[in-house]
Amino acid sequence: MRFPRLAVAAAICTASAQAFTRNVAFAPVSSARATREFSVRMADVVAESEATAEYSVMRPPIDYMTWDRVADQLVNTFGYTPDEVAKYASDVEEDKDRLMQLYKAMTLARGFENACNQQYMQGKIRGFMHLDNGQESIPALVDYGIKKEDKKYSYYREHTHAIASGVDSGAVMAELFMKEGGTCKGAGGSMHIFDKETYFQGGWALVSEQLPYAAGAAKSILIDRAMGLSDDEKLTKENVAPPEDDDRISVVFIGEGGSQNGRMAEILNAAGKDNLPLLIIVIDNGRAINTFTKDIATNSNVYEQGKHYGIPGLLVNGLNAEDVAKGGKAVIDYIRSGKGAAILQVHTYRFNGHSPADPEHERGRKEEKMWARAEQDPIKTFESKYTTNGVFTEDELKEARKEILADVKTAVKFADESPMPPVELAKELEYPDVPDTDYNTKPAPAFADEVNARTISPEQMATIQEHIAMLQDRANKGEISIGDAINLAIHEEMLRDPTTTIHAEDLQAGSSYDIPKLTQQTYGQIRAADEIIDEGHFIGKALGEGMNGYRPIIELMNTNFGIYGMAELSSAGNTYATTGGQFDMPMTIIGAGGTAPNQALGAEHSQPFHAYVMGIPGLKICTAASPDAAYGITKSMIRDNGPCFLFAPVKQMKESKGPVDLGQCMPLNKSKLLHEASQESVNAGQAVTVLTYLHGVKESLASIDAIMEEGFDIDLIELRSLKPLDMETIGHSLARTNKLCILDESTKSGGVGATISAAVSEELFDLLDAPIKRLCMDDAPVPYASSMEEAVVKRGSDLIEGVFDLCTGKF
Repeated sequence: MRFPRLAVAAAICTASAQAFTRNVAFAPVSSARATREFSVRMADVVAESEATAEYSVMRPPIDYMTWDRVADQLVNTFGYTPDEVAKYASDVEEDKDRLMQLYKAMTLARGFENACNQQYMQGKIRGFMHLDNGQESIPALVDYGIKKEDKKYSYYREHTHAIASGVDSGAVMAELFMKEGGTCKGAGGSMHIFDKETYFQGGWALVSEQLPYAAGAAKSILIDRAMGLSDDEKLTKENVAPPEDDDRISVVFIGEGGSQNGRMAEILNAAGKDNLPLLIIVIDNGRAINTFTKDIATNSNVYEQGKHYGIPGLLVNGLNAEDVAKGGKAVIDYIRSGKGAAILQVHTYRFNGHSPADPEHERGRKEEKMWARAEQDPIKTFESKYTTNGVFTEDELKEARKEILADVKTAVKFADESPMPPVELAKELEYPDVPDTDYNTKPAPAFADEVNARTISPEQMATIQEHIAMLQDRANKGEISIGDAINLAIHEEMLRDPTTTIHAEDLQAGSSYDIPKLTQQTYGQIRAADEIIDEGHFIGKALGEGMNGYRPIIELMNTNFGIYGMAELSSAGNTYATTGGQFDMPMTIIGAGGTAPNQALGAEHSQPFHAYVMGIPGLKICTAASPDAAYGITKSMIRDNGPCFLFAPVKQMKESKGPVDLGQCMPLNKSKLLHEASQESVNAGQAVTVLTYLHGVKESLASIDAIMEEGFDIDLIELRSLKPLDMETIGHSLARTNKLCILDESTKSGGVGATISAAVSEELFDLLDAPIKRLCMDDAPVPYASSMEEAVVKRGSDLIEGVFDLCTGKF
């Protein structure tokens, strides 16, 4: 589409002025020189606009960003000398093989994406698909500057990033074809490419969620070095220190639209605080999905965001692949040298819409796409430059394209011929460890004692052993609290397995219930991290550690604060399945929560978060209303290879005390019969099965005498496993009582009781002689005032009445 040249000259000048003045922030120059250079550029724009008809693009190109200006940034921002910068330039420009490497990487990226588009239109690729055409200078940099051992985290537009990282193109295409030969056996799809061998760790579909994961992966590199551990051939930890020249980094890809997310500020803070070896590649195509980014963002100069955190940034023009490679390699080497994180912003244009399914009605998108294909193609620009200057002949480039096209055809053929995955695979990928795993039989790492000896000082070891002995003595005497029982289990497991880490708020101080007490004082900040007040951030970092051989524990001061981390919790639950079983996710989340009668904490601290997360696939969810259960379940969860969530009763963390079966892990799939109804009451039809958990256990135990005084009795079952649900224990009890009452610490709509009631009705209906009695929280928010709270939260008196109604037929 062409526009009258005079009608748009002023608009072009205005837009250009914004781009030039806001982007030139690197090399300090005199005001006179800046004014002179700006005037020349603006004069060029006006003259060109008046002389010829131009495309009126909303976002002008940054043609002024020549290699000289990139070099200035490297000198002034990154501290390189001019000679060092010149060496980065000559390493590319004077090496024909390296230039050919860049060209082939770009051509493969373009050819692969074109093939994807064709196969999508033929119906062989389903669901959402996001193509990378126009942004090929970025996978070219990856192919050139990123190593196999570097950890890579991308977003949903990741096909080319994966292939440039060394992932087999046939396996990537087969994944898109939903075939068993795919990178994830067809479980992931276009947005979830993973490959353990090349450390390509996603493919994440929720915008910006990959940021904390990559930070956690970068932290895992530092933990490797501090602990003297590295990956063996199976990519599990072994007692071999990384080489002295270990220069691995973590790489994360994100769009400039996604960079406006608050997670960006959080990982910049983490990277600056911990000096993380982290490269943030900002793919700046000017579009947040399809929306013009400047319509929603005040500052698109993402490379400048790190200034307040001591993190430098570089802006390069993605039209010039050789400049991206030269400047990008300098940034990568800056990080490899141990100087910390950096940002690389690549100004580019995306030739396709957000996905083939999008109508692209957003302002100016279709016109911009047409213009960009004609004027901002990095492959055409590369071909023109290096055939004009004589580095390559047309025939050489043609031969390279022919070779790449053959590779793409081979990839499509492999995908076509691969079989579909078996239906049984879906259930096999639910959990890394089967629900009935006996965690007592899991061996500890053979290197535990040796690693502990070199990472924990004798003084620290003496202190923690004394602390453990004190807690064990309390446990033997029946005087240990729930919080202390969890703390004891954590210390025992962190000593048993040095790959265990922990994250929490107020960690140094022991948080609210002493759960992480003395962890940082014993294991140091590298394994026991105090965190900023955003649960999503440190759950995300823990996920990155979990993907890289560590066993993170996350303590939530209150489980309701986990609402901040729903995206990360969801992805933790999905990871094992989505990756086709490649990546375990050994993450343990522990916190105090639930809603007790007379809790007086108000609505936000009294939400049934345990019910909220029950719908997340892949999570094992348990509760513990006693020190014994809290201790045994915590130990098992830390040893489990999947994500687990333990809820403890917030009002009983210090109040409830009792004995603990020391050294023993508990199953994660079983409930506990706490009180069994007499056979006489069963025979008389006066017994009821009662299911409850958290504070409901205390309420129920306190109600048994009153129930028995009325001539009734109960089988009281503590639901220590909410997911998976122990239907065997429930069924055994119902076969005796034929009546079910659920004292539920969640809401009527979407609550735990609703799930259990549905399961019992579907699977054990023939055992019921009466409707299921659900004593659940009302759907109203929990009030602070106890007079109103009684209308919302159920308690022991409600249970007594419920049992009476069931046994007398008043239902």
